[in-house]
Amino acid sequence: MQIRKTYKNVNPELLYDEIKDFILKQGAIIDEANLETYSMASDSSSFISRGTLTFKIQGEPGKAEEECLRAHIVGSAKSETKVMLDINEGLFPQEKVSALQEDLDFIFSLYEVQPH
Repeated sequence: MQIRKTYKNVNPELLYDEIKDFILKQGAIIDEANLETYSMASDSSSFISRGTLTFKIQGEPGKAEEECLRAHIVGSAKSETKVMLDINEGLFPQEKVSALQEDLDFIFSLYEVQPH
């Protein structure tokens, strides 16, 4: 399952941190967390950020942890920030997905750009 959202005037670092906290709240474990910031070619005082978060969940006893969710965040606080969540529904069930979406909507719904 994939969830895509676009936000206007949201700091990508804030969104990155909130997504990380919301997913941890659902019992996932951070596997990788990368956040990079780049200056814009047209304006060196403006920046674009790129974040990637991967999460694992403990499988059955004795089995290795498996990746359950990957989040990609790219954007600028001055314009739009896009989020793409790739979710393995077999490991991160629908009730956890719904709780994650409710948390995101509660905090960021005012900033969400609705598809046309």
